[in-house]
Amino acid sequence: MAFTYRRVLTYFFRGLLFVVPIALTIYVITLVIQFLDGILPIPIPGLGILIMLAFVTFVGFLASIFITKPLFDLFERWVFKIPFINILYTSIKDLMSAFVGDKKKFNTPVIVKLSKDVSRLGFITQDNLNVLEEENLVAIYFPHSYNFSGNLFLVPRENVRILKNVRSTDVMKFIVSGGVSHLPNYE
Repeated sequence: MAFTYRRVLTYFFRGLLFVVPIALTIYVITLVIQFLDGILPIPIPGLGILIMLAFVTFVGFLASIFITKPLFDLFERWVFKIPFINILYTSIKDLMSAFVGDKKKFNTPVIVKLSKDVSRLGFITQDNLNVLEEENLVAIYFPHSYNFSGNLFLVPRENVRILKNVRSTDVMKFIVSGGVSHLPNYE
């Protein structure tokens, strides 16, 4: 009798390992799509997202044209003069450019020695801190596991080792998963 209960319990947990990640992924994607589609109150499902994607692409096109680029620069200079808006706008813009801009920041994964027996994975975000009069320090971002936040530490250069045989996206996935995700071998 106990053998059957254990087997059923094993099957149940294996099913959970398969069903829960798929269900939560579909649920989160559905919520994001519904939220984005609901920003523009258009009665046709999906049309709001398509209009937003087209609009963002068009603005990106305009921002890169020689004629309209000065208008975007003028807008940014105006925004930089507004006290609270300046901090919010520049923080969001810097964060976005770290992922999708020309100045991507999370592309150099490193391992940092924190003590004799403890090291941590992170990403170099600033290699030169001369403006802080700290020539021997680099800025390392340490993402948190199972969260979209992290901490920034300034650490001695000699404690930092750049990881060469691993992609930064795989390191980020490994950190965010709490070390549970598999790091592929590229050799």
